[in-house]
Amino acid sequence: MKRLWGALGLVLALSVFMPRVTEAQTSQDGKMRRNGHTLGQNYPNPFNPETRISFGLGDAPNCTNPSKQYRVSVKIYNILSNQVAIPVLQGGSNGVAGGQPLENLTLPCGEYVAFWDGKIQATGREAASGVYLYRLEVDGVPTLMRKMIVAK
Repeated sequence: MKRLWGALGLVLALSVFMPRVTEAQTSQDGKMRRNGHTLGQNYPNPFNPETRISFGLGDAPNCTNPSKQYRVSVKIYNILSNQVAIPVLQGGSNGVAGGQPLENLTLPCGEYVAFWDGKIQATGREAASGVYLYRLEVDGVPTLMRKMIVAK
C-alpha cells in the first residue's frame, strides 16, 4: 500500500513539474487531441500486468482524408526517459493486421488500440511498480504523451 501511495505522490509531483503544452486539448471523452490525432488514457490505470492504450489518427472517426497514410509509433518509457517497450497493435482494422509492433507502422486514418503486456522489451521480465510514460509519434514527430502506473 505504501508503494501505491508513493507512486501516486510521484505522479502528482510530476504533474506540477512537467511542462504544459497549450496546443493539446482534452476532449469530453478524456482523450488528448493535437493536430487531428488523439491519445486516450491507458486502461485499466493503475494496472497489473497488462494495459491497453487507445489512439486515433486523422480526425477519426470523421476522417477528412481517408486515403492518407500515417507512420505511427507508440513507445513506453520509464521515469528516467529510458525506452522500456513498444506495444503491439491490438486486433486489426482498416485492413491492418493486429499483433504488429507499433514502431514506424503505416496506418490509415482511424481509431486503434495498442496493447502492452507489462514486460520490459530488453529482458522479458515484468515491469516494476511505478510511473511510466507513453508517447504517440505520428510521421516521426512526438505528438502526445501521457502517464500510467504499474501497481503490483
